Amino acid sequence: MHVAEKGEGPVVLLLHGFPELWYSWRHQILSLAARGYRAVAPDLRGYGDTEAPADVGAYSIFHIVGDLVALIESLGQDQVFVVGHDWGAIIAWNLCAFRPEKVKALVNLSVAFFPRKRALWRIDTLRALYGDDFYICRFQSIIYTASKIHVLIQEAGEVEAEFGQIDTAFLLKSFLTSRNPGPFYIPKEKGLSGRVGLEIPLPAWLSEADVNYFASKFDKTGFAGPINYYRNINRNWELTAPWADVQINVPAKFIAGDLDLAYRCGGMEEYIHNGEFKKDVPFLEEVVIMEGVGHFITQEKAQEVSDHIYDFIRKF
Repeated sequence: MHVAEKGEGPVVLLLHGFPELWYSWRHQILSLAARGYRAVAPDLRGYGDTEAPADVGAYSIFHIVGDLVALIESLGQDQVFVVGHDWGAIIAWNLCAFRPEKVKALVNLSVAFFPRKRALWRIDTLRALYGDDFYICRFQSIIYTASKIHVLIQEAGEVEAEFGQIDTAFLLKSFLTSRNPGPFYIPKEKGLSGRVGLEIPLPAWLSEADVNYFASKFDKTGFAGPINYYRNINRNWELTAPWADVQINVPAKFIAGDLDLAYRCGGMEEYIHNGEFKKDVPFLEEVVIMEGVGHFITQEKAQEVSDHIYDFIRKF
C-alpha cells in the first residue's frame, strides 16, 4: 500500500474515492499537518501505487476495510480520526460499523450512510431507478473468454476496455469537471467517446498539472481495480447481512455540495434532512451542505473542507 503522509500528532486517515488518489487530499494534508496532526492518505487497493489484485473478489468491503485496519495498526495506533469521500466515505461508514473502536471521530463527505432497510446500494435497485446506462450499472459488465481447457476466465471489463480507447487525461477531466447533480450515464452505444475531441475547460481548483498527475497513475494501473469496487456491490450486500440493523456509533460530521449527484440521487437528500440519517448515525453532530458545490468537494472547496475537518476533530 502506498501512503502519503505529513505532520506529527494525532493521526487523521484520509480515504479517497473514484476516480481519484491520495492526491485528492493534497490540500487537507498540508492544512492538517500545519495544525498539529499527522495526515495519512493511502492510495486504496487497486489505485495509484498500491497493489491491484486481478481477482474481482479481492475488492469486497471486507478486503478494503481489512486493509485499513492493518494500516492503522502499522501506524502504531489504537484509534484514529477518519475522513472519507465518495467510495472512501462508504468504506469509512463500514469501518465504523465493523470496527468502531478504531475510529475516534468521523468526517464523511458526499456519500451519506446507506442503511440496509433502504436497499439502495444494490445493482437491481440502481438499475430500476436509473436504467442500464447508469454508470454503476455499466461498470458491472465483464467480457469473458474461453481458455484452451474451456474454462471461462476474465479477460477485461467492457467499460475499462472502452476507457482504454480514450485519452486518460480527457477521461479524468470528464469525471472531475462534471457539474450535473443528476445521474451520471455512460451510454453503451457511444460511451464517453462521444465527447472525445471536445474542449473541457478546467475550473480554477483543478490544473493541468493536477490532471496529469492523476492520469500518470491511471495510465500505469488502469481502471479495472477501481471499477471492481462497484462489481462487489451485490456481494457486499450479502456479506454484510449480519449488520442489517447496525448504527454508526461514533461522533460524526457530514459535508456535501448541493450540486453533488450523491446528495441529489436516490432519495438521499430527503433521508439526510428528515431525521432518518440522525437515527442511523446517533452521534451525528452536524450536516453541512455547501451551495453551488459539486462532487469533488475536497478539491473544489479545499480550504473550507480543511477548516470543517479541523473544527470538528479538535474537539476530541
